[in-house]
Amino acid sequence: MTAQRNRREFITLLGGVAAAWPLAARAQQRERMRRIGLLSNGTAESPVEQARQAAFLTGLGQLGWTAGRNVRIDTLWSAGDPERIRRNVAEMVALAPDVILSSGGTVAVAALQRAAQSVPIVFTILVDPVGSGLMNMA
Repeated sequence: MTAQRNRREFITLLGGVAAAWPLAARAQQRERMRRIGLLSNGTAESPVEQARQAAFLTGLGQLGWTAGRNVRIDTLWSAGDPERIRRNVAEMVALAPDVILSSGGTVAVAALQRAAQSVPIVFTILVDPVGSGLMNMA
């Protein structure tokens, strides 16, 4: 009787482990790494740009996004150079981010709209996005 009971307990235990296995495997899978492209019109050394970057990372962290854990941030700096902006736009699109954040001004946003038509573009520091034709209010 003891051998049968031990066998039943073993089979029950084995069945429980087999049933729980998919749940444990799913729990251990890593979250998909999201990718944010950040185009800046400034330089990495600028105190203003460093403060903006820190505020951005803080805001992401408050929403549960941590650089290197569940989000990767690719930052390209143009230092106000229009030619560099164009090169950075091409490079950013090639990185295939999930979303692009641009503080590169009208030139950068217009180039992004032409090059990355299927990627959401978030922009800051534009004087008149409607008047410049970057947004349609219809």
